[in-house]
Amino acid sequence: MPPSLDPAVVPARRSQAERRDESQRSLVEATLAVVAERGVGAATFEEIGRAAGYSRGLATQKFGSKRGLIEAVIDYLHQQREAMLEAAHVAEMGGMDAIAHYIASHLASLEADTGGRAYFMLLAAAVGDASALREVFADEHDKVRDWLEARFRQGQAEGSIRPDIDPYAGAMMVGSLLLGLSLQSLVDPRTDLKVIRAASVSALRRSFAANP
Repeated sequence: MPPSLDPAVVPARRSQAERRDESQRSLVEATLAVVAERGVGAATFEEIGRAAGYSRGLATQKFGSKRGLIEAVIDYLHQQREAMLEAAHVAEMGGMDAIAHYIASHLASLEADTGGRAYFMLLAAAVGDASALREVFADEHDKVRDWLEARFRQGQAEGSIRPDIDPYAGAMMVGSLLLGLSLQSLVDPRTDLKVIRAASVSALRRSFAANP
């Protein structure tokens, strides 16, 4: 077989769909990097395209509007979170342990990558501007609340979480704690999230455990 036809040598040709997905992913990752490093105001379609190695026109074509861009960013981060939970086998954990893992991994991600910081910077800008984009973030937070509420119900069914805790209220408390700490880490980057992470998990177990 001629070397040029050897499948071990010839790189696989990517489909148009694969190239399209790759370009969108690159644009979203460029958005997160620009926002985290230089702020929300710097994340114009022109700058995002340049940072990703594409034209401004492609960014506009892909997302159409700022809302389209934010929706793509949130979807990307949602998929990342789902992949992390799956990799940690959270679905196999008890309700209390799953909530504790979620708290710990959320705070750890704020220290480790730009995605989490960029998300909350975009959120703060949407709230500060009283923008309709708040709806997009609210929808995503509803998904997180529903997930946490299901874990509270699971823990109660297992006997690991106090039966007198309202699952909705518990989910809102955990979500609000993480939201507040996430914004605090933006206000003061010196915030020691590692210490807070351990204290938050400990407080969760003491407050909600059926047998603390």
